[in-house]
Order: sequence, then structure tokens, then C-alpha cells
Amino acid sequence: MESFSLILAIVVVTALAFDFTNGFHDTANAMATTISTGALKPKIAVAMSAVLNLVGAFLSVEVANTISKGLVDETGIRPEVIFAALVGAILWNLLTWLVGLPSSSSHALMGGLVGATVASAGFGAVHGDVLVTKVLLPAVAAPVVAGLASLLATRFSYGIGDTADGEATRKGYRAGQIASAGLVSLAHGTNDAQKTMGIITLALIAGGAIAPGSNPPTWVILSAGLAIALGTYIGGWRIIRTMGKGLTDLEPRQGFAAQTSAATAILASSHLGFSLSTTHVVSGSVMGAGLGRKGGVVRWSTATRMFAAWALTLPAAALVGAGAEAVTDLGDWGTAAVAVFLVAASAGIWKLSRREVVDHTNVVEETGEPAGVVTTAIAAVTPPPAGTVAENLTATIPAPAATEPAPAAPPAATV
Repeated sequence: MESFSLILAIVVVTALAFDFTNGFHDTANAMATTISTGALKPKIAVAMSAVLNLVGAFLSVEVANTISKGLVDETGIRPEVIFAALVGAILWNLLTWLVGLPSSSSHALMGGLVGATVASAGFGAVHGDVLVTKVLLPAVAAPVVAGLASLLATRFSYGIGDTADGEATRKGYRAGQIASAGLVSLAHGTNDAQKTMGIITLALIAGGAIAPGSNPPTWVILSAGLAIALGTYIGGWRIIRTMGKGLTDLEPRQGFAAQTSAATAILASSHLGFSLSTTHVVSGSVMGAGLGRKGGVVRWSTATRMFAAWALTLPAAALVGAGAEAVTDLGDWGTAAVAVFLVAASAGIWKLSRREVVDHTNVVEETGEPAGVVTTAIAAVTPPPAGTVAENLTATIPAPAATEPAPAAPPAATV
């Protein structure tokens, strides 16, 4: 126990730092649509979300138990392994935040933990059945289910709202959107804050501070809730812009449908103990709402970049976690080297983010996404409408050169 006291303190601080990044990385999940439709002012929205994230942290410990008791073999894990896993998760969170992509903080943590565990104790220390049933399958199913539910809810809301007074309907949906955004924030605290609780509890078990199989102590629940609430209040404005404006354009009733569908899926998964990605759920709901309105569109170039980030999250975080574990395994100086690298890389990413500042003052500006390659190619080969002449049209066959004029006849001689 004595020899683990320092490393345990480092792991707990690093876990809370991850929880903080999780908060500002996932603020968009609850409040992007509410901000983009004007239902709430940006600062008010993130403050409301922060409070409800804190409350949600106290509602359940099922997801925390999935991480601390189910995903890896807790008896063969050292605190250094958990520290390495957190390094991978934090760096992936910061990189995707820098480019404004709503990737999964949950999968970054899962990937880092799996990679570090495999590097330390081999593949046998990872419970593959739990990884598949409670992490991978929900990652695929959740956005599809939430997207379909949101699409149907959007169409239903437009169907029943056609005969209602326009202004009264907009006010009603704005109020509903605020309530549903609060529900998503509560659900996010219930699901995502528990992941940090689970990782701290796993570290305490690995360090011998508490008995194997223990639930998260009260101080762990409180500190994890406060860290994610503070991160939420800071506001991940870059990802809020992508989710609110870069993916699709939403009206209040679409925002209400998207957030209600997302909150239902997240709360159900928390009850079942699924380590669900709230980012996947909300992104799927937003796309479903965009497709559910007649004339609505989804910016598929943005969605494609987002899908690529989703696919890379688990393996990328796992590779960084495994590399960090290989260094920490060299001894105390290795752990110190990894800690210095984490701080330096985080500072470098923050400095890069200052080149283009996104905050509450410009978060609702249009992203100005350029046309895709296919759209540009089609526009280039489309013929002009009949009866018109295209501007700047040049002939492809050169006109024949003008002939030299015949020399003038000499004037007639005079007598």
C-alpha cells in the first residue's frame, strides 16, 4: 500500500483530468441543438448542463461497475496500467476537440484501457464477451436506433403541427427542447461520469486501497461528478459548432425530437449497464432529425469525417495506451516521462487551438463547408440551359486565320 500511494494519487488526478475533458468534449451532446436553434443562450445552456451532469452522477453506478468489475481482470492490473490507459483517452479527446469532431470519450477510455491491459497482461486479461456485448454492439446499434427514432419523431411532429398556430408551436417546441436538453444532460452525467468513477475504483482496487468487487466510494462519485460538471461549464465550443451547425440545420421541433430520442436511449443503456457512447447516440439523433424534415439535409462530408473518427477511436486510444504502458513498465522514471509527455502534448494542442478561437460569441456562425468533390465535378460538366450562352465560353476549334488583303493597284498614270 505504501509503495502505491504516489502512483494512486497520480492516477486519480489523471482520471479527473480525463473526466474534465469528457465534460467539455461532450457538452455538445446535450446543448448543441438547443444553442443552434436559439432556444437558450450559449452560456446559460452550458451552466444548466453542468448542474444536471453533477446531479446525474449520483443516480446510478451500473456503468461504473461494468468498467471496474467486468471489462478487464481487475486482479492482474497495476495502477500504472490505468494511468497509461488514461493518457491514451485524454490525448484522443483533445485531438478530436481541436478539429471539432464529436468522437466518443467513452470509447477513448475503453480503447486506452484495453490497449494498456493487453500490453501489460496479455489478451487473456480482457473479457472479450463484455467488450463485445456492452461496448462494441451498443456502439453500432445505438446511433442507428436513436437516428430512426428521431427521424420518426420529427416526421410525426411536423405532421401534427401543420394545423397549429406557427408562433405558438415554435414557443412550445422551444420549451420542450429546453426540457429535453436537460434530460440529455442528466443522462450524460448518469452514463459518462460513471466511467471515471469506474476507472478510479479499478485503480483503488489495483493499488490495494479497497477490496475487489467494491462499489465506487462516495468521494469518488462526488469528485467525478464535479470534474465533469466543470468541464461541461467550460464548454466545448468547437464540437458544439459542428454538432449544431456543421452536421445539419435544425428547427426547434427537430431539436426536441433529436434530444428526446437521445435521452431515452442513454437512460435505458445506463439502466442496463451498457458503456454507451452518448456522442454516437446524439449524433445519430441529430442526423435522423435532419432527414426527418421535408427538405432537410445532412452534410455527409462532415458526417463521413465523424464516422472515420468513430472507427479510429478504439484502436488509436488502444495504441497510445499500449505505448504508454510499455514506457511506464520501465520504472518510476518511465511513469514520469509519460506524465511529462502528456502535459507537453496537452499544452501543445491548446496552443494550436488559439490560432482560431471558437467560444460562446461565435459558436452559432455557419461553418462554411465547401462543396464536395462529386458536387464540384457534376457542376463542371453540366451543360448550360437551352437558349443561353455560357459566359467565358471559348471555341475549341480555332477560327481560320484572316487572309492577307490583296495589294492595291497602282494609280493610273496621268498625262
